[in-house]
Amino acid sequence: ENVRGRDVFLVQPTSPPVNENLMELLIMIDACQRASAQRITAVVPYYGYARQDRKDQPRVPITAKLVANLITKAGTDRILTLDLHVDQIQGFFDIKVDHLFAAPVIIDYFRKKKLDNLTVLSPDVGGLRRARAYARALKVPLAIVDKRRPTANEAEIIHIVGEVKGRQILIIDDMVDTGGTLLAAVNILMEKGAVGVYAACTHPVLSGNAYQKIENSPLKELVVTDTIPLDLSKSTDKIKVLSVAPLLGEAIKRIHQNKSVSSLFYIK
Repeated sequence: ENVRGRDVFLVQPTSPPVNENLMELLIMIDACQRASAQRITAVVPYYGYARQDRKDQPRVPITAKLVANLITKAGTDRILTLDLHVDQIQGFFDIKVDHLFAAPVIIDYFRKKKLDNLTVLSPDVGGLRRARAYARALKVPLAIVDKRRPTANEAEIIHIVGEVKGRQILIIDDMVDTGGTLLAAVNILMEKGAVGVYAACTHPVLSGNAYQKIENSPLKELVVTDTIPLDLSKSTDKIKVLSVAPLLGEAIKRIHQNKSVSSLFYIK
């Protein structure tokens, strides 16, 4: 297909296998750039290595910045992505960034469920802003988990701030990896009298035995999006997948037509 002088959108999540998918993206960018594409937009629904966004220990890399450099140097003009682990990653790029949120898709799903006595809960302080936006949109109370991480992928829950007894809880996060933090919160919530716990995230990393742990847990439902393909051989009926394709499609159309995408950022 001839791309000379064309507006090219390369859709490639950097999900597992992360290195392989990232390399494919870089090669496609280089190929389009050398084929004289007028503009190249990398559409990256899931931005891999996003959690390595700072040097919090000696002799560790800031891989989120390195990946941003690689994508930029390959010849990309713009990046379109969803729910970065932290908003500041946008500043790692020296090109234009459109950072969308899956919240409108997830909120619409839970509005239609019409859960009674619902409380939105953030699993940590870092996700409080996101959870507050969900609580405001759903017009329900907000709670938060106070926790600390002794080691990577392991969290110790100290206590829960907010009323959860007799209520249905919706845990909001940007991603679920091993499921350890999520399911620890679910167990604590049930012990404190919650009548049911749901969870929602944009990126279902679901590494290790996460599928099995979710299936065997008291969690009623985990709602995710299709930014990362699920392993269908392991998947469980407790996981509900929502599509963000219409959201990304609308953003791509507006970018191509040089129209504003600002309205897509807002949670209504």
